[in-house]
Amino acid sequence: MLLRPRLALYTAAVIGMLVATVAGGDVRLGLVTFIGSSVGVYAIKRIVHRTDLMRAGAWVGGANAVSVLALNLMDQMPWYPDIATDAIYGSVNGVIVGIIAIGTLPYLEQLFGLVTPIKLLELSNPSRPLLRRLQVEAAGTYHHSLIVANLAEAAAEAIGADSLLVRVGAYYHDVGKIRRPVFFVENQAGVENPHDKMAPSLSALTVLSHVRDGLELAREYGLPSAVADFIPQHHGTNLIAYFYHQALQRGDAVNEEVFRYEGPKPQSREAAVVMVADAVEGATRALPRPTPDRIEQTVRRIIREKLDDGQLNECPLTFRDLDVIARTFTRLLATMFHPRIEYPELERDLRAGQRDRAPVR
Repeated sequence: MLLRPRLALYTAAVIGMLVATVAGGDVRLGLVTFIGSSVGVYAIKRIVHRTDLMRAGAWVGGANAVSVLALNLMDQMPWYPDIATDAIYGSVNGVIVGIIAIGTLPYLEQLFGLVTPIKLLELSNPSRPLLRRLQVEAAGTYHHSLIVANLAEAAAEAIGADSLLVRVGAYYHDVGKIRRPVFFVENQAGVENPHDKMAPSLSALTVLSHVRDGLELAREYGLPSAVADFIPQHHGTNLIAYFYHQALQRGDAVNEEVFRYEGPKPQSREAAVVMVADAVEGATRALPRPTPDRIEQTVRRIIREKLDDGQLNECPLTFRDLDVIARTFTRLLATMFHPRIEYPELERDLRAGQRDRAPVR
């Protein structure tokens, strides 16, 4: 769980050889160790709950018992007590390993700063303090983050990236907006837009600050670096185009760098997927008639703009990945903005109710 599968298999082979050496050259014991460890690597590929580690331990115990049984039968050893005893020991070994893994995993995560699927699942719980604050203090941003997470997770899964990390990173990518929620359009329902009374450069500075605020909140609430990295990287060094062009129209002396995020640009496929999903969600929401064709045009235009601006230069996304991402986003957004049928009876009842409440002149 702490290493990549290939590295874990290599480690299992090394440990198997060491066990055989320590046991006085007992190749059989080393082989049993390697088989049990290899089964353990594949048994934890899909972890959803901590109890899945117990299931993985049972698989390891079963693999140990079967390999011990096969090797002992090849040596024509007696069923009892040799084969039966060794098989029981192998089974119990797997169960004990599962218990040890559950107990030590949180300490290993903290010690080495690693993020396992179990840790990510805990961070995705809506009752986590920081997510709870986002729900209450910036409800519009929270809803936006949910949609971005759904889009990004599907795209990450389609290209073989870490979809769980993408989902959790999308949940927290805009937490900095908690500090000044009213300055962001998704939280301005029924509230006057404060940017109408501000200079474009000051508005840009206010928007830019949500990245620094987000990083401060990530440190305050102990978010792991793998998740906190989504906060600055999902913006990269993007230009805040709206306020930049507003400043140009006013005839102000404009320095483009003042209107750009500090970065860094996305360093991973996962951060790049969230960057594109974040931009796509906002752009398609603003479409007056979001038909599938218009959605696809918008998605591909945004991806092309990110490429032209160099925002995807430092991540290992391929053009094939980008095409898969565009098709995935288009499919999901087309279902989100599906046409709704009219309800004539409901409309008639509403009009009747309005007439009944109309004042007598």
